[in-house]
Amino acid sequence: FAELHAAVPGLPLASSRVLPGVVLRRDFAAYCPADGELRALLLSEPLRPALTAPGVEFVVDSEGQYQASLRWITKRTEALMKHLQSNNVKLLLSSSKQEEVVIYYAKLYGVSVVECISSEEMALITEITGVSPYAPFGDNMDRQITETAVVTFCRPLLLVSKRCVHIGFTSVCAFQPHCLILCGPVDGVNEQHAAALQEAFTMLQQLFKTVDQ
Repeated sequence: FAELHAAVPGLPLASSRVLPGVVLRRDFAAYCPADGELRALLLSEPLRPALTAPGVEFVVDSEGQYQASLRWITKRTEALMKHLQSNNVKLLLSSSKQEEVVIYYAKLYGVSVVECISSEEMALITEITGVSPYAPFGDNMDRQITETAVVTFCRPLLLVSKRCVHIGFTSVCAFQPHCLILCGPVDGVNEQHAAALQEAFTMLQQLFKTVDQ
């Protein structure tokens, strides 16, 4: 319930509504409008390639070597973004923060990015789509990306002064997510209404479990 409702203070209760899909309470790090169905990739690690493997020391002997290493990273990041584009990936949903070079090439190649997604939100997206966060690409740049989620829409949503991300996922199960936009004059009233609704849903769950038995 916590990931499927958003409390908006400063508006009358009558402004409350139910929206299809999921509302992530953060703004796009990069937004590239795309019409129709698109593919989303879930990430749990930075997309920017590392200069070395974990536990391996990387020694730079000169400023020239350091600059060459940075150029390699930049070219590698661009190649990764081209690889995403060739696999029709138009949205990156990341639990980690991505670096500026990733955001730059995402905008350049028309890929939207949402970063710093909580573990609870990522678990919800995984449950809806059946897709787990994608493993790092490594050196295999020709591998086809198959673990993608199908997104029916992806757009900005403004809740008073808070910029959010509104995403519709194609669900692989009977669960069709909807998000409750709960409005009220102050936070305290919203919290009371949210608690009452959560208790009501819990009661309904218990009722249907009893009927099934």
